[in-house]
Amino acid sequence: MKNMMIAWALSAALAMTPSAWAHTDEYFESVEAPHGGQLRMTGPFHLELVAKGGDLTVYVTDHADTKISVDGGLAKAAIETSSTRTQVHLHPVGDNMLKGSGVFSLTPETVIIVFMKLPNHDAHSARFMPLKPKSAFTEKPKGGTSPTDDEPHHHHHPPKH
Repeated sequence: MKNMMIAWALSAALAMTPSAWAHTDEYFESVEAPHGGQLRMTGPFHLELVAKGGDLTVYVTDHADTKISVDGGLAKAAIETSSTRTQVHLHPVGDNMLKGSGVFSLTPETVIIVFMKLPNHDAHSARFMPLKPKSAFTEKPKGGTSPTDDEPHHHHHPPKH
């Protein structure tokens, strides 16, 4: 009985941790990214990928949108289209920025998987489709309300600009 109570208490505590409040890709599609890229969550981080003309930039913040230092970090991006696979190494270039460049083209079906290992943190990865059109699910109707306003949903402040 005592073990069951402890297990229940631990389960309840875990249910209230921030990972239980994880943002979905649909949530991130509904907010504007600070640098015009695509947002994803992985572990304790928010990643924003900006992909333009052979250049990739990843901005790393925490769940409060505070910049996370990427000094000493290692990262790479795997870029997959229907016919090619390219790898781009990303290097720290400022507070919370990782950058790299390569020869690749982007289509709405292009998938970019970013793998990142920062000092004193576990390795994490995130999947992006930077040119994928926003889905009808995430677009607000003309009335200005979300299609899920009456349903329970995750709450998060908009990213800082």
